[in-house]
Amino acid sequence: MTEIDARAARRRFDRAAAGYLGAARLELEVGERMLERLDYVRLAPACILDAGCGPAPQAEALARRYPGARLLALDFSQPMLARARGARGWLARLRGRGPLAVCAALERLPLAAGSIEFAWSNMALHWAADLQAALAELARVLAPGGLLMFSTLGPDTLKELRAAAGEARVHSFADMHDLGDALVAAGFAAPVMDMEMLTLAYRGPLGLVTDLRASGQTLARGDRARGFAPRALRAALAAAGASASIEVIYGHAWKGVPRKLADGRSIVHFERRPLP
Repeated sequence: MTEIDARAARRRFDRAAAGYLGAARLELEVGERMLERLDYVRLAPACILDAGCGPAPQAEALARRYPGARLLALDFSQPMLARARGARGWLARLRGRGPLAVCAALERLPLAAGSIEFAWSNMALHWAADLQAALAELARVLAPGGLLMFSTLGPDTLKELRAAAGEARVHSFADMHDLGDALVAAGFAAPVMDMEMLTLAYRGPLGLVTDLRASGQTLARGDRARGFAPRALRAALAAAGASASIEVIYGHAWKGVPRKLADGRSIVHFERRPLP
Protein backbone atom coordinates (compact mmCIF):
# COMPACT_ATOMS: atom_id res chain seq x y z
CA MET A 1 0.00 0.00 0.00
CA THR A 2 1.30 3.46 -0.95
CA GLU A 3 2.64 5.76 1.76
CA ILE A 4 0.40 8.82 1.79
CA ASP A 5 1.73 12.38 2.15
CA ALA A 6 -0.90 13.54 4.66
CA ARG A 7 -0.21 17.26 4.18
CA ALA A 8 -0.52 17.01 0.41
CA ALA A 9 -3.73 15.00 0.71
CA ARG A 10 -5.21 17.50 3.14
CA ARG A 11 -4.42 20.44 0.84
CA ARG A 12 -6.12 18.69 -2.06
CA PHE A 13 -9.29 17.99 -0.07
CA ASP A 14 -9.31 21.52 1.35
CA ARG A 15 -9.32 22.96 -2.16
CA ALA A 16 -11.98 20.52 -3.37
CA ALA A 17 -14.45 20.95 -0.49
CA ALA A 18 -16.85 23.30 -2.28
CA GLY A 19 -17.37 21.05 -5.29
CA TYR A 20 -16.68 17.64 -3.77
CA LEU A 21 -20.24 16.31 -3.77
CA GLY A 22 -20.64 17.11 -7.46
CA ALA A 23 -17.61 15.03 -8.40
CA ALA A 24 -17.52 12.21 -5.81
CA ARG A 25 -20.01 9.99 -7.62
CA LEU A 26 -18.21 6.82 -6.65
CA GLU A 27 -18.08 7.68 -2.95
CA LEU A 28 -21.78 8.58 -2.90
CA GLU A 29 -22.77 5.34 -4.65
CA VAL A 30 -20.63 3.19 -2.34
CA GLY A 31 -22.07 5.02 0.67
CA GLU A 32 -25.59 4.09 -0.45
CA ARG A 33 -24.56 0.46 -0.81
CA MET A 34 -23.06 0.50 2.67
CA LEU A 35 -26.29 1.90 4.10
CA GLU A 36 -28.20 -1.01 2.57
CA ARG A 37 -25.89 -3.43 4.38
CA LEU A 38 -26.99 -1.99 7.71
CA ASP A 39 -30.36 -3.69 7.16
CA TYR A 40 -28.68 -6.94 8.24
CA VAL A 41 -27.00 -5.58 11.38
CA ARG A 42 -28.66 -5.34 14.80
CA LEU A 43 -27.24 -2.27 16.46
CA ALA A 44 -28.46 0.43 18.85
CA PRO A 45 -25.52 2.82 19.24
CA ALA A 46 -25.49 5.77 21.61
CA CYS A 47 -22.64 7.41 19.70
CA ILE A 48 -21.59 7.02 16.05
CA LEU A 49 -18.27 8.09 14.54
CA ASP A 50 -18.29 8.97 10.83
CA ALA A 51 -14.53 8.53 10.32
CA GLY A 52 -13.11 10.38 7.32
CA CYS A 53 -16.52 11.85 6.58
CA GLY A 54 -15.68 14.59 4.07
CA PRO A 55 -18.87 16.68 3.88
CA ALA A 56 -20.74 13.82 5.63
CA PRO A 57 -23.18 12.86 2.85
CA GLN A 58 -24.46 9.85 4.84
CA ALA A 59 -24.99 11.78 8.09
CA GLU A 60 -28.70 12.33 7.59
CA ALA A 61 -29.34 8.69 6.68
CA LEU A 62 -27.42 7.48 9.72
CA ALA A 63 -29.34 9.91 11.93
CA ARG A 64 -32.67 8.62 10.60
CA ARG A 65 -31.65 5.01 11.13
CA TYR A 66 -30.38 5.63 14.68
CA PRO A 67 -32.41 8.62 15.91
CA GLY A 68 -31.21 8.36 19.50
CA ALA A 69 -27.50 8.35 18.64
CA ARG A 70 -25.03 11.24 18.81
CA LEU A 71 -23.16 11.60 15.53
CA LEU A 72 -19.51 12.69 15.36
CA ALA A 73 -18.35 13.77 11.90
CA LEU A 74 -14.55 13.51 11.75
CA ASP A 75 -12.23 14.53 8.95
CA PHE A 76 -8.72 15.98 8.62
CA SER A 77 -9.97 18.76 6.29
CA GLN A 78 -11.55 21.77 8.01
CA PRO A 79 -13.25 23.05 4.82
CA MET A 80 -14.86 19.63 4.37
CA LEU A 81 -16.13 19.74 7.95
CA ALA A 82 -17.60 23.19 7.37
CA ARG A 83 -19.81 21.50 4.79
CA ALA A 84 -20.54 18.59 7.14
CA ARG A 85 -21.91 20.89 9.84
CA GLY A 86 -24.77 21.77 7.50
CA ALA A 87 -25.50 18.17 6.61
CA ARG A 88 -28.85 18.04 8.47
CA GLY A 89 -30.07 21.60 8.01
CA TRP A 90 -30.41 24.62 10.29
CA LEU A 91 -33.42 23.34 12.28
CA ALA A 92 -31.64 20.16 13.34
CA ARG A 93 -28.57 22.16 14.37
CA LEU A 94 -30.75 24.60 16.32
CA ARG A 95 -32.19 21.66 18.28
CA GLY A 96 -28.71 20.28 18.92
CA ARG A 97 -29.18 17.16 16.80
CA GLY A 98 -26.80 17.93 13.94
CA PRO A 99 -23.44 16.15 13.63
CA LEU A 100 -20.63 17.36 15.86
CA ALA A 101 -17.65 18.23 13.65
CA VAL A 102 -14.22 17.00 14.79
CA CYS A 103 -11.09 17.94 12.82
CA ALA A 104 -8.47 15.21 13.26
CA ALA A 105 -6.53 12.50 11.46
CA LEU A 106 -7.64 8.88 11.61
CA GLU A 107 -4.31 7.96 13.19
CA ARG A 108 -4.86 10.31 16.16
CA LEU A 109 -8.49 10.36 17.24
CA PRO A 110 -9.21 12.92 19.99
CA LEU A 111 -11.78 10.63 21.62
CA ALA A 112 -11.83 8.67 24.85
CA ALA A 113 -11.26 4.93 24.77
CA GLY A 114 -14.50 2.97 24.49
CA SER A 115 -16.58 6.09 23.88
CA ILE A 116 -18.46 5.03 20.73
CA GLU A 117 -20.45 1.98 19.71
CA PHE A 118 -20.40 2.29 15.92
CA ALA A 119 -17.60 3.51 13.64
CA TRP A 120 -18.58 4.16 10.02
CA SER A 121 -15.91 4.88 7.40
CA ASN A 122 -16.88 5.26 3.75
CA MET A 123 -13.96 5.32 1.28
CA ALA A 124 -11.52 6.96 3.70
CA LEU A 125 -9.10 4.32 5.03
CA HIS A 126 -6.98 4.35 1.88
CA TRP A 127 -6.15 7.99 2.67
CA ALA A 128 -4.70 7.14 6.08
CA ALA A 129 -0.98 7.87 6.31
CA ASP A 130 -0.63 4.77 8.51
CA LEU A 131 -3.40 2.21 8.01
CA GLN A 132 -2.42 0.05 10.98
CA ALA A 133 -2.36 3.07 13.30
CA ALA A 134 -5.78 4.20 12.02
CA LEU A 135 -7.32 0.78 12.66
CA ALA A 136 -5.73 0.65 16.11
CA GLU A 137 -7.26 4.04 16.94
CA LEU A 138 -10.69 2.96 15.72
CA ALA A 139 -10.41 -0.14 17.89
CA ARG A 140 -9.35 1.97 20.87
CA VAL A 141 -12.32 4.36 20.73
CA LEU A 142 -14.87 1.58 20.15
CA ALA A 143 -16.51 0.04 23.19
CA PRO A 144 -16.15 -3.75 23.55
CA GLY A 145 -18.65 -5.30 21.18
CA GLY A 146 -18.77 -2.13 19.08
CA LEU A 147 -18.91 -2.32 15.29
CA LEU A 148 -16.60 -0.96 12.59
CA MET A 149 -18.13 -0.83 9.10
CA PHE A 150 -16.02 0.45 6.23
CA SER A 151 -15.39 0.60 2.51
CA THR A 152 -12.04 1.23 0.87
CA LEU A 153 -10.26 0.78 -2.45
CA GLY A 154 -8.59 -2.47 -3.48
CA PRO A 155 -5.42 -3.10 -5.52
CA ASP A 156 -7.11 -3.38 -8.96
CA THR A 157 -8.41 0.19 -8.74
CA LEU A 158 -7.43 2.32 -11.77
CA LYS A 159 -5.51 -0.55 -13.28
CA GLU A 160 -5.91 0.92 -16.78
CA LEU A 161 -4.34 4.21 -15.72
CA ARG A 162 -1.62 2.37 -13.80
CA ALA A 163 -0.72 0.32 -16.87
CA ALA A 164 -0.58 3.42 -19.07
CA ALA A 165 1.07 5.92 -16.72
CA GLY A 166 3.22 3.61 -14.57
CA GLU A 167 3.07 2.40 -10.97
CA ALA A 168 4.61 5.60 -9.60
CA ARG A 169 1.76 7.73 -10.98
CA VAL A 170 -1.11 5.92 -9.27
CA HIS A 171 -1.76 5.00 -5.64
CA SER A 172 -1.50 1.36 -4.60
CA PHE A 173 -4.04 -0.11 -2.18
CA ALA A 174 -4.15 -2.93 0.36
CA ASP A 175 -5.88 -6.17 -0.58
CA MET A 176 -8.53 -7.96 1.48
CA HIS A 177 -6.09 -10.40 3.09
CA ASP A 178 -3.79 -7.63 4.30
CA LEU A 179 -6.78 -5.68 5.60
CA GLY A 180 -8.03 -8.72 7.48
CA ASP A 181 -4.63 -9.25 9.11
CA ALA A 182 -4.45 -5.56 10.04
CA LEU A 183 -7.92 -5.66 11.62
CA VAL A 184 -7.06 -8.68 13.77
CA ALA A 185 -3.76 -7.08 14.80
CA ALA A 186 -5.67 -3.95 15.84
CA GLY A 187 -7.96 -5.93 18.16
CA PHE A 188 -11.00 -6.67 16.00
CA ALA A 189 -12.67 -10.06 16.06
CA ALA A 190 -13.69 -12.14 13.02
CA PRO A 191 -13.55 -9.48 10.30
CA VAL A 192 -15.84 -10.10 7.33
CA MET A 193 -15.01 -8.63 3.92
CA ASP A 194 -16.11 -8.86 0.33
CA MET A 195 -15.22 -7.12 -2.90
CA GLU A 196 -16.89 -5.90 -6.05
CA MET A 197 -15.54 -4.42 -9.26
CA LEU A 198 -17.20 -1.27 -10.59
CA THR A 199 -16.56 0.46 -13.92
CA LEU A 200 -16.76 4.21 -14.31
CA ALA A 201 -17.47 5.23 -17.91
CA TYR A 202 -16.73 8.70 -19.29
CA ARG A 203 -17.35 10.42 -22.59
CA GLY A 204 -13.65 11.05 -23.02
CA PRO A 205 -10.30 10.21 -21.38
CA LEU A 206 -10.20 13.50 -19.47
CA GLY A 207 -13.43 12.76 -17.57
CA LEU A 208 -11.68 10.61 -14.98
CA VAL A 209 -8.97 13.13 -14.16
CA THR A 210 -11.58 15.92 -14.02
CA ASP A 211 -13.54 14.03 -11.35
CA LEU A 212 -10.39 13.14 -9.43
CA ARG A 213 -9.23 16.75 -9.35
CA ALA A 214 -12.66 18.14 -8.48
CA SER A 215 -13.00 15.70 -5.56
CA GLY A 216 -9.43 16.24 -4.29
CA GLN A 217 -8.33 12.71 -5.07
CA THR A 218 -5.22 13.32 -7.13
CA LEU A 219 -1.81 11.81 -6.48
CA ALA A 220 -0.57 12.28 -2.88
CA ARG A 221 2.05 9.54 -2.71
CA GLY A 222 4.92 10.29 -0.39
CA ASP A 223 7.34 9.21 -3.14
CA ARG A 224 5.52 11.00 -5.98
CA ALA A 225 7.54 12.64 -8.73
CA ARG A 226 7.02 16.37 -9.12
CA GLY A 227 6.05 18.05 -12.35
CA PHE A 228 4.24 15.39 -14.38
CA ALA A 229 4.38 16.77 -17.97
CA PRO A 230 0.94 17.60 -19.43
CA ARG A 231 1.86 15.96 -22.73
CA ALA A 232 2.77 12.72 -20.96
CA LEU A 233 -0.43 12.90 -18.91
CA ARG A 234 -2.57 13.30 -22.01
CA ALA A 235 -0.83 10.37 -23.66
CA ALA A 236 -1.34 8.16 -20.59
CA LEU A 237 -5.03 9.08 -20.34
CA ALA A 238 -5.57 8.42 -24.03
CA ALA A 239 -3.93 5.01 -23.64
CA ALA A 240 -6.06 4.23 -20.57
CA GLY A 241 -9.29 4.95 -22.43
CA ALA A 242 -12.58 6.47 -21.27
CA SER A 243 -13.38 3.95 -18.51
CA ALA A 244 -11.85 3.16 -15.15
CA SER A 245 -12.00 -0.04 -13.09
CA ILE A 246 -12.60 0.42 -9.38
CA GLU A 247 -12.16 -2.38 -6.84
CA VAL A 248 -14.26 -1.63 -3.77
CA ILE A 249 -13.67 -3.60 -0.58
CA TYR A 250 -16.45 -3.67 2.01
CA GLY A 251 -15.83 -4.88 5.53
CA HIS A 252 -17.11 -5.00 9.05
CA ALA A 253 -15.63 -6.23 12.30
CA TRP A 254 -16.60 -6.19 15.96
CA LYS A 255 -14.38 -4.88 18.71
CA GLY A 256 -13.13 -7.87 20.65
CA VAL A 257 -13.50 -8.14 24.42
CA PRO A 258 -10.05 -7.46 25.97
CA ARG A 259 -8.26 -10.45 27.45
CA LYS A 260 -5.35 -8.66 29.10
CA LEU A 261 -4.72 -5.46 31.02
CA ALA A 262 -2.08 -2.96 29.94
CA ASP A 263 0.36 -4.49 32.48
CA GLY A 264 -0.04 -7.96 30.97
CA ARG A 265 -2.37 -9.48 33.58
CA SER A 266 -5.14 -11.66 32.15
CA ILE A 267 -8.80 -10.68 32.40
CA VAL A 268 -11.21 -13.45 33.38
CA HIS A 269 -14.89 -12.90 32.62
CA PHE A 270 -17.50 -14.57 34.82
CA GLU A 271 -21.08 -15.06 33.72
CA ARG A 272 -23.61 -14.71 36.53
CA ARG A 273 -26.39 -17.27 36.37
CA PRO A 274 -29.42 -17.63 38.66
CA LEU A 275 -29.36 -20.40 41.19
CA PRO A 276 -31.52 -23.46 40.33
